[in-house]
Amino acid sequence: MTYRFFNDDPVDGSADLPDLLGHKRYADHAVGLLQDVRDQSESGVLALIGPWGSGKSSVLKMVLHRLGEPEPASWSVAELNPWLYSDLDSLTAALFSEIRAALPKDDRWSVAREKIRDFGISISPLGKVGGLFGLDVSEVVKSVADRVGGNTSASAAKESAAAALREADRPVLVVMDDLDRLTPDELLLVFKLVRLVGNLPNVYYLISFDERTLLDVLSRSDLVGGSEHRASEFLEKIVQVRLDLPAFREHDAIRLVEGCLNAMLENHQLSLTRAEEQRFGLAYVHYLQDRLLTPRAIKRLFGQAAASLGDLAGEVDLVDFLLVTFLRTSEPGVYRLLRRHRNELTGSGTALFAQQRRERGELAELWRTRLKDAGVDLGHLDGVLGLLATLFPRLANQLGSGTSGEPPQARRGIGSGDYFDRYVVFGVPDDDLSEAVFTAALAQVESAASGVEADELWLRFQDDTHRIARRIQQRLQADGQLPSRQLLIRMAGLFASLTAAREVIISPEFTVAILAQKLFQTLAVGERVEVLDLMAASAAGADLAGVVLFKAIQPSANEPAFAQESDEWFAAARTVVLTRLEQHLTMAGRRSADELGDLDTSLLWRWSRLDPAGARSWVRLRLDNGTWDLLALLTKLLSPPRTPWSAVDACELEALDGLIDRTEVYALYDRTEISEDDDSAPAQVLRALGRTRPADTPQNGDPASDTTGREGER
Repeated sequence: MTYRFFNDDPVDGSADLPDLLGHKRYADHAVGLLQDVRDQSESGVLALIGPWGSGKSSVLKMVLHRLGEPEPASWSVAELNPWLYSDLDSLTAALFSEIRAALPKDDRWSVAREKIRDFGISISPLGKVGGLFGLDVSEVVKSVADRVGGNTSASAAKESAAAALREADRPVLVVMDDLDRLTPDELLLVFKLVRLVGNLPNVYYLISFDERTLLDVLSRSDLVGGSEHRASEFLEKIVQVRLDLPAFREHDAIRLVEGCLNAMLENHQLSLTRAEEQRFGLAYVHYLQDRLLTPRAIKRLFGQAAASLGDLAGEVDLVDFLLVTFLRTSEPGVYRLLRRHRNELTGSGTALFAQQRRERGELAELWRTRLKDAGVDLGHLDGVLGLLATLFPRLANQLGSGTSGEPPQARRGIGSGDYFDRYVVFGVPDDDLSEAVFTAALAQVESAASGVEADELWLRFQDDTHRIARRIQQRLQADGQLPSRQLLIRMAGLFASLTAAREVIISPEFTVAILAQKLFQTLAVGERVEVLDLMAASAAGADLAGVVLFKAIQPSANEPAFAQESDEWFAAARTVVLTRLEQHLTMAGRRSADELGDLDTSLLWRWSRLDPAGARSWVRLRLDNGTWDLLALLTKLLSPPRTPWSAVDACELEALDGLIDRTEVYALYDRTEISEDDDSAPAQVLRALGRTRPADTPQNGDPASDTTGREGER
């Protein structure tokens, strides 16, 4: 069965335009009812009633298709679309023109056609009937003059037409759709034509409208005067037989949704996992079912999704995409809110560390206010808010509703700041990598083959470090295995050339270090030492290798340490990395401490973590031979951004112990005079270190020494 998204035209139940909702049976019922009405009345008005988008036009088309079959025979059909006529007089002339055109063209019907024409002319202005009846103006004027000369009234013309139609004995069905879209004046004229002027033998009317809307239109007319009750009574006088369209049942809606979804998946060669099916099913039951109440609404959703999916197939989470499409088409104000509150919803930018000061109830009320201001109906507020919580787990957690399943970043959901833009630009932005390019790049990295995809990956790795690192980590979690060896070696080579900005307080170097630790854990034991050695070939790579090795023996809050210092591979790896660190520090050890660069001090810190005794001995040698000055060294080691000069915390002190004896540091502080207005870097470092000394620590090695004179600085 074919599901068409972009065709809102009515169907007739044929093979090309199949009946997906079982309306053909009701159309057959309507045709049978027409026969019954004809048997009992010379004329009549039947109304097909149903909400917009429920399939009324399709039922009408099936009725016409059925009337065109050999059985039942002898019906003529005139279709009149009131929308086609710009004024009331043209509409009047059009009615009789369509009835006349519906009659057979042979001579037997010539008298009836002529009488219908005369009746139409008699009640229509001269300028409106020429084109509709196929006459030029001179013929119209002559016809009217003949009537006037013969004292022939419009009533007489109607009687003449009625007699001709009665004698012809062939029923004519006038079909008019979408009457609820007319203005009040236009609607009243149509009813006047149908009930009074057009009340002719063997002429029957099948009209179609949404009753709720039509009563509202009638209520705005002068005739009804704003009373819905009077509007309903007026409608009862016009319509003899109601044909209420069968209800669009929950079963019908689910079947149509499943059919449209499967068709869209097939068209884009996609499929849903079991978890995705469950997610969409829950979202449909909780948030969409009460909004997708007609076939048109369902087809519109999937039509819009199919129209905008395009190159995004495989690039976004399909369930999220469908839900966002619903917001875009049904709640455009809310869709605009998504972009306005992007960071808040995804936890990106400064929102990542923003403190949530509002209570849950207050936050929910804030979002309800935002939704109301965005045009959401009061009855839909909770449903739309629930839908937003489904899309954005961060909002769900803040509201206390909780989340389950994969996090948005793992499934390329809109709730991840890394993928949000794909949902609002309908494609992969220029500053992003498509999944196909990303996959191809990883394959090239694994095979050590050159390629534009791998080149693009490493270019983005340098200038968009945080996002690329997260994507590599997500792929690692999804696949369980990546070319970790090749990735680590290449990452180490680029560690000195990262140009990405910080994400709030997170540096790109920190992000790479976290990724490197996770990749390193996937290596086989036998290749760990070699990979660390290759990583440490450059000074910056040695810096990264030192971090990875040290973190391997550090337990986290949730997991035990990855390795133990007693592990055979760890001992060998430490030797290799320490050798590389000392090699890269050779030149720095020959220069004065004032000339140390950030990378030099970082390598010193790595060495102190892996081998405190060895690092301290190496530094001690340079202090003793006068190559390095202690105060200059401390200024380099503790300069921002590693620590603010105003404070040195316990972690920094512990790390410093791996390079310099702390008592020597305090002794330097004691013997160095610092004026109050000295804001130089060395002075600020000394003040910060002085504040860390315990109160009972003696000055200058004298336990009894008084602390007077620097108390204010400590």
